[in-house]
Amino acid sequence: MVRVLVTRPEPGASRTARRLEVQGFQPVLLPLTETSALPVEAAIGADSVAVAVTSANAVRHAPKALVAALASLPCHAVGKRTAEACRAAGFLSVREGPGDAEALVDTIAGGLAGKAIVYLCGRVRFPVFEQRLEAAGVHAQAIETYDTAGIDYGDAEVLARLSGRPVEAVLLYSAKASAALVDLIARPALRHLFEKTEFLALSARVARPLDGVAGQTIRIALRPDEDALLALLSLPG
Repeated sequence: MVRVLVTRPEPGASRTARRLEVQGFQPVLLPLTETSALPVEAAIGADSVAVAVTSANAVRHAPKALVAALASLPCHAVGKRTAEACRAAGFLSVREGPGDAEALVDTIAGGLAGKAIVYLCGRVRFPVFEQRLEAAGVHAQAIETYDTAGIDYGDAEVLARLSGRPVEAVLLYSAKASAALVDLIARPALRHLFEKTEFLALSARVARPLDGVAGQTIRIALRPDEDALLALLSLPG
């Protein structure tokens, strides 16, 4: 049975593990990041006409009072999983985007030019989404609801979680997790675990930290969503 290392944080890691088991793979959980809620004290702009969300974690960690205050506004979610989280949190009108944050800008900017929106997000994020909105004339009020931090594992714990055996494939969902994995691969005690591993990344940006890591096989999902990422496991290398 093919062993697949899952590096995403909980609760997503366990959900992915269940999907892998159904498909006949053996999941091995090693979350390389974790998320935690931030205190939110921002006052929502009275002129805000919509909400944008590019991560399900942004609504999972948002205070209920904040969601309640925004729930009646049109909510633009980056993709399917985030849209589901927005609906579950209480947003009344959720529009599912194409799965990519930059593509979401193209979807919403035309109808929002000259207007203000609320952007629920994490403290650790790439600036391109906000930059492109600003360039399109959309003012985004960023409200940070969660933070992402790396998890520091010792060699012994990694070896124990992986049962001291190499893994055939690794699923990578964020550039932060990819960078953390590169650090693990560099450790002499762990290098042998990844000598024949196939690295499956959600996007080119997620795969970028692996550039230059000698001997690694890297494959990128056709779309930035989990269905496309898991589909790589069924394709010939």
